Amino acid sequence: MSAVLAPAQRVQATVLATQGRPRGGHLLLIALAGIAAALGAWAEIVQIQQGLKVSGLNRPVGWAVYITDFVFWVGIAHSGTLISAVLFLLRARFRTAIYRVAEAMTVFGVMTAGLFPVVHLGRPWFAYWLFPYPNQRHLWVNFRSPLMWDVFAVSTYFIVSAIFLVVGIVPDAAALRDASAGWRRRFYGVFAAGWRGTDEEWRHYARAYLYFAAFATPLVFSVHSVVSWDFAVSILPGWHSTIFPPYFVAGAIFSGIAMVVTLLVPLRKVLHLEELITPWHLDMTSRMILLTSLIVTYSYAIEAVMALRAGPGPELSIAAYRATGPFAPLYWTMVACNCVFPLFLIASKVRRSPAALLGICILVNVGMWLERFIIIVTSLSHDRIPYDWWGIYRPTMVEAGITLGSFGWFFFWFLIFVKLLPAVSISEMKEEVLHEVGHAA
Repeated sequence: MSAVLAPAQRVQATVLATQGRPRGGHLLLIALAGIAAALGAWAEIVQIQQGLKVSGLNRPVGWAVYITDFVFWVGIAHSGTLISAVLFLLRARFRTAIYRVAEAMTVFGVMTAGLFPVVHLGRPWFAYWLFPYPNQRHLWVNFRSPLMWDVFAVSTYFIVSAIFLVVGIVPDAAALRDASAGWRRRFYGVFAAGWRGTDEEWRHYARAYLYFAAFATPLVFSVHSVVSWDFAVSILPGWHSTIFPPYFVAGAIFSGIAMVVTLLVPLRKVLHLEELITPWHLDMTSRMILLTSLIVTYSYAIEAVMALRAGPGPELSIAAYRATGPFAPLYWTMVACNCVFPLFLIASKVRRSPAALLGICILVNVGMWLERFIIIVTSLSHDRIPYDWWGIYRPTMVEAGITLGSFGWFFFWFLIFVKLLPAVSISEMKEEVLHEVGHAA
């Protein structure tokens, strides 16, 4: 019996070791993330004081970097629900070692995305007008506005993702509570919610987790479909397309899984989790990146074919503008990052090489940010009225500072999370190890 339980005990000891006092390198990363977030806050204060004139927004480019960041971070948040809920329902074994990082990334990604509609308002002190509530003005919000759809989609997604994360942590927090002392024991006790690990608790827990997974799964497809409708319901060339909902969902999953790997590769090295997050887990995750890359590539090809079939007109004009106009270098960089570099994942050696996989995933994140930028800015710069084609949008330092601050905000909370709560599921990894031991026996 002791030989069977030893691997499970080693899992708990490995995860418990990650919860110790943060070392110098970890503290330095938290400090750098905090500085970046503070820089973004300073840039937002400058924008509040001087108005949106400090941004590069003009006529007709009324949406630009801020909406690009919003769509990017909502997309990043998508893979957490996919890996945690959808793969749980499909009983994918490689999920167990990576889903906790994905769930945390979802919560912090939605927290980051929720900042940008407020930043884009220009007058953030009126942000509460976006929420429908009985007020002294006896006015309701315009429920037909895509901005309102975003409010409901993001708030719902955040609530469900946060509940899903906290529920999954309960058994792990109880295990860490029993192995800790002092303030950590009290801290883990809050998340453990009195968990004792009885048969009845496990039965109710398993059923509740299954229901949450089934409830959260439609959010993978609905939330980013709602975000895509921000563009698709308009009549602007380059936006008015029925392919946008599946196109945006595939792109969101693509960028989100790439961000999961971007976080996992350094994390497994820094926290010494190589025994739990193995090359096999990275291999299976990278196959999902390759699959979604092919779907995104297919979507790019469909856009080009639809523009060519439409013949001379606005759609063909905007397609040619993206490929040959002033934003062409960004467009072809996007194509290379999203369509060409992921093809290297066909080779198993690349899929199992953490360094190569990390490089490809960073390029994918760059390419997916550029994709959102190209969709938004080029369509607005080259609309149906040639009179509006007079200027080129150029981001300013304020917009760059707020974008950098969003990355600092995201990584600040994530780096704190991995030192306060387990980055790998103890209970599910124990179950996986015991199954492997039993199968071998």
